[in-house]
Amino acid sequence: MSPARIRQASRKFRHSIEELGPYQSLALLVLPLCLVEPSKLVAVALIGDGHWLTGTAMIMAAYAASLLLVERIFLIVKPRLLKLHWFAKGWAWMIVQRYRLAKEFSR
Repeated sequence: MSPARIRQASRKFRHSIEELGPYQSLALLVLPLCLVEPSKLVAVALIGDGHWLTGTAMIMAAYAASLLLVERIFLIVKPRLLKLHWFAKGWAWMIVQRYRLAKEFSR
C-alpha cells in the first residue's frame, strides 16, 4: 500500500470518528482502554511470577498501545466528550489539580 493511500485511509477513518456522537465517542475510547489497562496489571503479575521477558514485552506492548492508540483516539474524540456535562466538569477539575501540583512542585 502506498503512503498516499495510507494517508487517505487515515483521513477517512479520522473523519468517521469525528462524526460520532458523545456517547459513541466514549464507547470507542473505552473499548481499547478495557484491553490495554488490565494488560498492564497482568504484565506486572507475570513479572512477579518470574516471567521477566514475557512480562516486560507485554508491558512494553501495553504502553505502546496506550500511547499510539488510546491517546490518539482521545485527542480525536475529546471535543465530543467535552459536550457531556459530567465529563467536562471532571476534565476541568483534573486540569486545575494538574496546575496546582505543578505550582507546588515548582517552588
